[in-house]
Amino acid sequence: QVQLVESGGGLVQAGGSLRLSCAASGRTFSSNAMAWFRQRPGKEREFVAAVLRSSGNTYYRNDVKGRFTISRDNAKNTVYLQMNSLKPEDTAVYYCAARGSSYYTDPRRYDYWGQGTQVTVSS
Repeated sequence: QVQLVESGGGLVQAGGSLRLSCAASGRTFSSNAMAWFRQRPGKEREFVAAVLRSSGNTYYRNDVKGRFTISRDNAKNTVYLQMNSLKPEDTAVYYCAARGSSYYTDPRRYDYWGQGTQVTVSS
């Protein structure tokens, strides 16, 4: 089992920045792929970014490239999502997720989830 706890959400004006953190505990060595998803009001949960423990490779959805940066500190078992130049359409509940090997953009492929953290961007 892997437990995930997100933090760092909040209210920010458009153009501002936030950094989300996801602290993992338990069998963290089994989770090579760590990802962030978000669920906007009235929408399905969607992939935002992922990072692989083994290679450090990162992956992003197109509309956050150049604005968001995912990183992980393996020693602290923590994954971060630095979000810059935030837009009102980034408003969502952001979730951290983990799975064994490769990353996927389909949330159904992930085994472990955090409780989510609200990000609200005002215009």
